[in-house]
Order: sequence, then C-alpha cells, then structure tokens
Amino acid sequence: MRNRLLCFVCSLFIAGLAQADDRLNGATRQPGATHGWIQVHLQGDAATRGYQHGYLLSAEIEDAKKAVELSVTHEVNHDWKELRALAEKMSWAHIPTEYQQELQGIADGLKARGSKLDVLDLVAMNEWMEFPYYYDEIKKRSGTPLTSSVGEHCSAFVATGKYTKDGRIVIGHNNWTDYLTGTRWKVVFDIAPSTGHHFIMDGVPGLIHSADDFGINDAGIMITETTISDFHGFDENGIPEFVRARKAMQYSESIDDFARIMEDGNNGGYANAWLVGDRKNNEIARLELGLKNVILERTKDGYYVGSNFPVNDKLAREETTFPMNDANAPNQCRHRRWDQLMEEYKGKIDVAAGKKFETDHYDVITKELDPNERTLCGHIDKSSRGLPGWQGPFGAAGAAEAKVADSAMAEKLSFVAGAGHPCGVVFDAKKHLKEHPDQAWQAPLLEDLTASGWAVVTATK
Repeated sequence: MRNRLLCFVCSLFIAGLAQADDRLNGATRQPGATHGWIQVHLQGDAATRGYQHGYLLSAEIEDAKKAVELSVTHEVNHDWKELRALAEKMSWAHIPTEYQQELQGIADGLKARGSKLDVLDLVAMNEWMEFPYYYDEIKKRSGTPLTSSVGEHCSAFVATGKYTKDGRIVIGHNNWTDYLTGTRWKVVFDIAPSTGHHFIMDGVPGLIHSADDFGINDAGIMITETTISDFHGFDENGIPEFVRARKAMQYSESIDDFARIMEDGNNGGYANAWLVGDRKNNEIARLELGLKNVILERTKDGYYVGSNFPVNDKLAREETTFPMNDANAPNQCRHRRWDQLMEEYKGKIDVAAGKKFETDHYDVITKELDPNERTLCGHIDKSSRGLPGWQGPFGAAGAAEAKVADSAMAEKLSFVAGAGHPCGVVFDAKKHLKEHPDQAWQAPLLEDLTASGWAVVTATK
C-alpha cells in the first residue's frame, strides 16, 4: 500500500511539472530517498533528458557542485575559475554533440529552477577526476618531482563460471572517495535515451557519467572499474574519460565494443582497470587502460579483481610509480584479500557473497577485523597511517557506497545498492573535525556518512 501511495504522489508531482514544460513528460523522481538513494528516470533525446536531469535534481546539483569545487580545488591548488577555463579550452571541442546537448540541457533545467550554474560549471564537474592528471602531467614535463598521486578509488570484482554459484556473472564495486563528495554519490540514474541502450548506474547529481563507473545496460553489458594507482600520463588533446565512459555505458553491445569505445581518443585521464561482463555469453574481461599500454584479458571461467593496483608489468614500469615489489603496500594488501576471498568462495559467489566482499574489514597484515586503508571496505579516517600520496593520517575518505549485481538482476536492469557505509560503520563529521582540526577546511560541507543498509534498485521499463 505504501509503495502504491508513493508512486501515486510521484505521478501527481511529475504530472504537475509536465504542465509547465513538455520536456518533463515521462521523467520521474522518487518522492523521497530509498535507503539513502534518490532514483530518477530520464528519457528522450540528449537535450530533453538533460533538461529533466537539471530540473528534477536542481537542489542536489547545486549542493554537489559546492562539494566537488571544494574537493578538487584543494587537491590541485587551482581555483574554480581556472578549472572552468581549462575545461572549456581542453575539453569542450572533444565532447560529442550529443553530450554537449545533454550538458546544455542540464544547464537549461537548472536555469528553469533559478540556478545560476552554467554549462562550463557542469563540464568542470564532470571532469573533476581528470584535473589532477592534467596538473600531474604539467609537473612531470617541467621536471618537478612527483610527490603525490591522484585519488585512489574502489574495490571491485567480477566472476563467472566455476567461481559463481549459478555459473553466471556476479559483479560488485565499492566507491572509495573523500567523504566531501562521497556523501553526494547518492543518485541512481535510470536513463532511456533515444539512441543507444537503456541503462542504469549510480552517480553524482549533475554528472552525465557514473564517475565510479558502475552500470548495466539492456544489451547485457555489466561495467565497473578501479583506478590504477600512481599512474602518470595525460594527453590534453584526447577525449575526456567521462565522455568515453558514458558513451561505453550507453552504446556497448559487447566486450569488444566496450574496449573500442574506451580506447578511442584515450587521454589517459582517470586511468582505470575496467572490469566488464557480457551476460549474453557469460564472458568477463579486464581492460587495463593506460595511455601507452592497453591490455585486454577475457575469460568465461574465472574472476578479475581490482583494488587500485596495476597488473601488467610493462604498464606498471612505464606509466606508474606503483610499488610493485612492496607486498605490504595498502593496495597490494587488498589484492591479496581479494584473491583469498575468491578462492574461499569459489563455486559459491552470489549477490549475498558480493555484499560481504564489498563490506569486508579483514586486514591481511594484522589478521584482524580492523577497518582501515588496507581493507576492501576502506576507512582511511580510522587509520593513523592514512593512504600516502592521497590522504594523510585519518583523512576523511574511504568506501562511501557499494553495489552488487548478478546476471539475473542485470536482465531486469537492477542491482543492490548500499548508500553511505553499507558495512554499518557511521562517520560523524562534527566529531571527526573536532579530533582533526587540520581538516577544518572541509567544515562548511563535510557531512555524516550514515549506514543506510542495502536497497534493490530497478529501472523503469
């Protein structure tokens, strides 16, 4: 009864909006959040679905922009005005017309709600994870020592064949990010574009891509990734990663399609090891996408995992400063834990197991349950070591949400999603800042990260 009432209220709300603008026809937004998630259905051509996005999520986009701006300007030490100018100079011409129109549509929807944000604010927001790569490359060319790395993101897996309970694909991912932006990673986008495939993904308000890149389309492609740590390389004349990631989500019909789209015009920004599944033929793959080195592996019986480590030795040597020989580096510890879990659960991996993996707090060094920077479910805020190169001791960062799906769910464009810390640990922003006054620069926007539990989210058919 309650669900029917919510749907009725939502229908009345959208019907009222549609009277004001026909572009909102067919678009929906849940009247409230479900276990911390806001779900929106967007449809139509690029400008129309963009308008729906901007209009229905206007308040959340305004809030997300403030958080993204504070986070990235602190990270790269350049102000938002500079980043807007860089986005226009470096990226706008490399964004296909379809996505230019979608971004402008978001700006138009925002304007209709009284927002002053414009299309360049949106381009800069979408590209925020690529700016550190650009400035890193500038330092490298000038001979400046590289003392830090871009943010490390995520623990993920994909498995099939003898490793899963039913022999079909299971995929999972948790999103490591600073909590400034992580608390805004709360939208489930259900998008039915006029061209390409219907898809569902998690994301940040105002972004046309997932940004942590978990999504499923109706051609049977299941996608996730983890960042390659200590990666150095960027081509400012290439196509932005956010454009390629969105295009691959919308248009891929096979693993080969996915690899081709991601490689085409690769700028090296936000370099990832991509984990992909094709539920039509039960095949999975890992695309390790460097700028100089691109390695595609695939199997119908096995698994691939990611926790921000490079796999290929040549890529690691030529394009990273990753400590390949340090078995106790945090991301190597997570790698070992992934391999342990894959063997322990061989033949038993399903969605329930995936949820356990993505909330795992086992530290392979201490052999204790101790959430920190070495555990699959990361809690850097609890570590006196921090995560060198990205977060200092007790940095307000870690796994901010998680998702898991199997092939049966993918057929329905559905996945289970855990907002906040699905492991159950709560981050208290006020308490954290009191204990760590060196992080007071975040005070205006840092929010609590609560444990909202898991919810099943499904696209509208």
